[in-house]
Amino acid sequence: MPSAMEGSEGAEEGEMLRYEETEDNNVSPTDLSELLKEGTKESHDRAENTQFVKDFLKGQIKKELFKLATVALYYTYSALEEEMDLNKDNPAFAPLYFPLELHRREALAKDLKYFYGEDWKEKIQCSEATQHYVDRIHHVGQHEPELLVAHAYTRYMGDLSGGQVLKKVAQRALKLPSTEEGIQFYTFENISNAQQFKQLYRARMNALDLDKNTKERIVEEANRAFRFNMQVFDELDKIGKSLTEEAQDEGFPVHDGKGDVRKCPYYADKLGKAGPGCPYHTAVALVQQPLVLAACVAVAVGVVAWYML
Repeated sequence: MPSAMEGSEGAEEGEMLRYEETEDNNVSPTDLSELLKEGTKESHDRAENTQFVKDFLKGQIKKELFKLATVALYYTYSALEEEMDLNKDNPAFAPLYFPLELHRREALAKDLKYFYGEDWKEKIQCSEATQHYVDRIHHVGQHEPELLVAHAYTRYMGDLSGGQVLKKVAQRALKLPSTEEGIQFYTFENISNAQQFKQLYRARMNALDLDKNTKERIVEEANRAFRFNMQVFDELDKIGKSLTEEAQDEGFPVHDGKGDVRKCPYYADKLGKAGPGCPYHTAVALVQQPLVLAACVAVAVGVVAWYML
């Protein structure tokens, strides 16, 4: 996330967003963890400086966007953890298989239940940007499982580092319960010391029996993973610019279609494939059809007013 923040608190949080908080004198320049750290610096900087992430870190996160981001994460981790489960005995990945400590799908399901209710599965769909991400994860798991290391590293190490900052920001900005409902994704109940666990994880990565070419491919795949994340951020930013204040606070009525993990991420490929009430498509439609904006806003305001009665 952003390397420069306003104020002392922001600067402190910015520093915490890095994957590597301390130097490890035992690492070699040829170790996979070091190659990933150095090889993804530029991608990391670009990801931190997307508008969505910068706004998030300033506490300017809109509730509807936070909900949609949680939806995207649910589909992303569902794909990643499905492929990790299928490759848990593959020597190219097995040492990094920590389902009890790391898996996030169930935590995300709890968050979605909090935001969308008991029938949350019927109220979510996936976006185009996230679908591309999920498709790549499935391709890697089925055809190049050694590259799963890149996706696991990019997601989980970030969750245990900068994710802990985002957890606090979201809780404050969205006035979420102190019981951590809505932010279970960021809570790793089975990791007592995040720094020690990250050191263990990096040591396991470095012990993988990989040749130079495979390590280079993993670094390349990690950069690809960053690009997928940035595409999701950009997509969310575009949606956010179209949301009314009422939509930011209450959210658009959701469509009545069915979500599907394998087919998913953020929403259908083209406008019109999802139900008419889909929040993503409603937002995009407002951007693409400004002449209809006033009428749609009036309807949205009416719906919000009805719920507030």
